Amino acid sequence: MVPRASRSEIAGEHNGRLRIRVTAPPVEGAANEEVILVLARALGVTRSAVEIAAGHTSRIKSIRVRGGAAVDLRSLVK
Repeated sequence: MVPRASRSEIAGEHNGRLRIRVTAPPVEGAANEEVILVLARALGVTRSAVEIAAGHTSRIKSIRVRGGAAVDLRSLVK
């Protein structure tokens, strides 16, 4: 995750992980909420289906998605 970016987007892959840029600052969970929103939109699921499983205060996060079809994450990278 890269906070305080100029726009929110999935920006590619870095070291085998998705790189997600968000406009929100990493204050009071704002950046985490925006990460959830970006992923939910990209995967076509509701925000409540996306959960940060680990790394709430870290740039590297583990995400859990419920209720969606299995997706090859490489298809999200533009």
